[in-house]
Amino acid sequence: MNEQTNRSARIFLLDDHPAVLEGLSLLLTQEQHVVCGEASCLAEMHERLDACMPDVVVLDLTLCEESGLDALPELLRRGIPALVYSMHEDSSTIKRVLERGASGYITKREASIVLLDALRCVLAGERYISPRTTANLDDHDIFAQMHPQTPTLSERENQIIALLAKGYPNVEIAATLGVSVRTVETYCARILAKLPLDGMKSLRKYAIQIHRTMPPHSFQPLT
Repeated sequence: MNEQTNRSARIFLLDDHPAVLEGLSLLLTQEQHVVCGEASCLAEMHERLDACMPDVVVLDLTLCEESGLDALPELLRRGIPALVYSMHEDSSTIKRVLERGASGYITKREASIVLLDALRCVLAGERYISPRTTANLDDHDIFAQMHPQTPTLSERENQIIALLAKGYPNVEIAATLGVSVRTVETYCARILAKLPLDGMKSLRKYAIQIHRTMPPHSFQPLT
């Protein structure tokens, strides 16, 4: 885990619902984070960011007559990660948010532990898509949003990624998929050829990170 995820983070909240701000502040404070500032509209956010110097901004998309999407360009310019915390669960909104550079997306119907997990990932420099958000995107959407410059993996390659994430050695992966160990090694080599990784250690680490965003796979033997 990145060292930053083990320390108190400075978090700025952008939401126009006082009850949501109060609840988030309480949760984050209990987790030893610092809520360094709050805003209910874009103008307030712009006015207060300089003084707050946050590590991450947690923002809603619906702000009275404004859109939280319009906060993303300024946050990107400042190099501040943005974690969207929204009631919107449709795929078109999710894609638009991620395409505009948000570091993560979670929905307000998810448990508080999901928000905390998202913050840990974002603070570690990773992108996070929550389980409920994932359910509204297909595999190709997820992979493209998480790794827009990376070629899409095949279904079999994604299955191997999922098993690597669970800690399976090549022998167990082969047994699960009904193939030989040599075939598993060949698939791993193909994955490494597609991804900017430097070996199996990096591939297993990548698998653990990406598996959070991948729906369960049905592991069918090759025919």
